[in-house]
Parts: sequence; structure tokens; C-alpha cells
Amino acid sequence: MNVTINEEGSRASVRLEGRLDTTNADQFMKDITPLMDGNHTEIDMDCTDMEYTSSQGLRMFLMLQKNVSARGAKLVLRNMKPHVKEVFDITGFSHIITIL
Repeated sequence: MNVTINEEGSRASVRLEGRLDTTNADQFMKDITPLMDGNHTEIDMDCTDMEYTSSQGLRMFLMLQKNVSARGAKLVLRNMKPHVKEVFDITGFSHIITIL
């Protein structure tokens, strides 16, 4: 999983590429730590090139969502492939995280 973060003031734009599973979940958490430690009021994640997420990946998204919500900020996942969005829908995560 490749994570690219561009910060523009209080807004962070993130591009996700590849697969998120148990083999790279720890690195993904390290990659998104600036989003959890920062003062961003908006985090916009482009999932166009995200191919897969496992339950471990879902856990990481949930941790980020809880962190963002606790700060009164907003997290949005965009452009998810249908088979990836289906995982979020089936698990109920699409009711917790904003997916456009």
C-alpha cells in the first residue's frame, strides 16, 4: 500500500494505492499517523487505486475515523472501486465513514 499525503493548510489530501492487508497494516498506520496527530479539519482520501482491504485495513480506517471525529474534523473516502466499497457496505463501515 502506497500512501501519499499532501497538506494544504488545515486540509490533507491522501492518495491510496494498492492492497491494505495484514502484511502492510503496520506501515499503513505509520503512514497515516500524521493525519491522526495533525490539526487537519478535513481529510480527503482518494481510493481510486486502492485494490483491496482486509479486516485489518478496516480497523485502521475505523481508528482514523474515531480520531478525526473526536477532533471535530471530517474524513471522506472517494472514488472507491465497487468491489472495495462492497466490503465497507457489508461490514457496515459505509454507515460510519463518509464514502463518496
